[in-house]
Parts: sequence; structure tokens; C-alpha cells
Amino acid sequence: MRKNNKIVVTKASGIQAPFSPEKLERSLLNAGASEELAESIVDEIQPKLYGGISTKKIYRIAFNLLKSTSSPLAAKYHLKRGIMELGPSGYPFERFIGEILKHQGYSVKVGEIVKGKCVNHEIDVIAEKDHHHFMIECKYHNQPGTISDVKIPLYIQARFKDVEAAWVLLPGHGTKFHQGWVVTNTRFTSDAIQYGTCAGLNLLGWDFPKKNSLKEQIDALGLYPVTCLTTLTKIEKQQLLENKVVLCKEICDNENHLNTIGIKPSRIKLILEEGRQLCNQLIKNGKH
Repeated sequence: MRKNNKIVVTKASGIQAPFSPEKLERSLLNAGASEELAESIVDEIQPKLYGGISTKKIYRIAFNLLKSTSSPLAAKYHLKRGIMELGPSGYPFERFIGEILKHQGYSVKVGEIVKGKCVNHEIDVIAEKDHHHFMIECKYHNQPGTISDVKIPLYIQARFKDVEAAWVLLPGHGTKFHQGWVVTNTRFTSDAIQYGTCAGLNLLGWDFPKKNSLKEQIDALGLYPVTCLTTLTKIEKQQLLENKVVLCKEICDNENHLNTIGIKPSRIKLILEEGRQLCNQLIKNGKH
């Protein structure tokens, strides 16, 4: 792999930084590309770079090269941006987080009105398992480079304490463990992490905490959003979300979801092939 550290790229946040071929290769490897394929893509991209090129454009070139080799790999590489396509509202993201928790054995309610000690609250996700009872607020962002700062856990902790004061009075809740969660598809600032940890909140971000981040949980469970699929158009993805279909797995388990939005049988076969390869990738790799 050729080095090209003199090129300066522009990140989504507007900050400029030296191009890192190692970082690009790592992102391709994380999507499941072989070392040989990842290196060849990086080598093909480097001559196309120029000063100030956006990381979005570099991603698009890499995505298209990966897609020409393997749609399922491209779909997995598209995960972070696929989650950003769950919008424009945050409701599909809340459903997506609810599905991740269901597959971990939690009973889940999405979009519930809950009575606090002082006022009522609309809670994004409520999850219960054994003696644990969680109030989960989802902070969804559809723009790369957006970061969740300390104001978010400060605000959610205040809401949680009001809800917790009412929950502990419910029958059987006196001995339960109650906790507030903040879940985001982007990153937390260091102050947000410091305050959240100190206050006892559970923070779950795209890359936080290490070894159990949102990205790692999605990969471990094989629960990819329908917006990752390269064989669906943007309109079709939006139609599925409007029908409350958020997971690739839901399509793989029931192709009628695709029939319902008027996709032709010939294309359904292609979509299912990509979806099943993506969903079954972990089984093939012996991780599931």
C-alpha cells in the first residue's frame, strides 16, 4: 500500500486533516473486505485524491469500488451512513434501537408517555429485563460530523430522575435497578462522557464504549437497517420505514414487505440475495 500523507482532506465537521490510507484500509477491513481487496481499493483511490477533497467523496469512491466487487460488503461499509438515512425524523432510529434490545432479550416499548413525579414525559424506548428497568433517550443525527455534547446527558439525567421518582413507587419496583440511557448514532464529546459516567447514565454511541459500541453491537447481532441495502432505491427505503420495517432481517424473514411496496419479483430476488448474504455473514464467519 502506497503512502500518501501529504494530501489534506476535509472531514464532515469542516476540519482538515492529513489523508490516512491506513484508516481507509481499516474501514474496508471492518466491513469484511479481505486484506488484498482493501489494499487494492486504497491503491486505486490514492491517485484520485487532491488537496481539500472531502471524506464524503473518498467514501463514495470506496463504496462504488466495493459495490462492484460485493454488494453485501458495500452494504456493511454503508452502515454508518445507512443509519443516518433512517430519518428525517428520529422515530425509525428509536424503533431500530428497540429491535437491537429485543434481540438481547429485553421487553421493549417505543414512544411511551410516562408519568414522572412532576410532569409526564414521552420516552423514546423503555426496556426491561429481569430486575433492570431502563429509560432510553435516542439522539439521532442525519448529518455526518454532528456530536452529542454535555447538554444532552444533563437534560436526560434531569428527566430520568423525575421518572425514576415515580417508578420506584410502583408495585415490585422498590428493589429494581433503574437507569437512564442516552443512545446516539454519532459521537459524544469528552465532557458528555465524563458527566454521563459520573451521573450513572449508560451512554451508547457509534464508537462508545470501546468493545460494546453501537456499531459493534449491530455487527455482533447482524441487525443491519434496511437503509444499508444497495439494491433498494431511496424511495423504496423510505416506503419500508413508513411501513415500520427497519431491519434487513425483517425483509429476509418476510419478502411480502417488498411486495407491499410494489417491487417487481425479478428485483425482489436480487434484494433478498443481498439481504440474506448480509444477515448470514456472521454465521458464515462462525461468529453467530
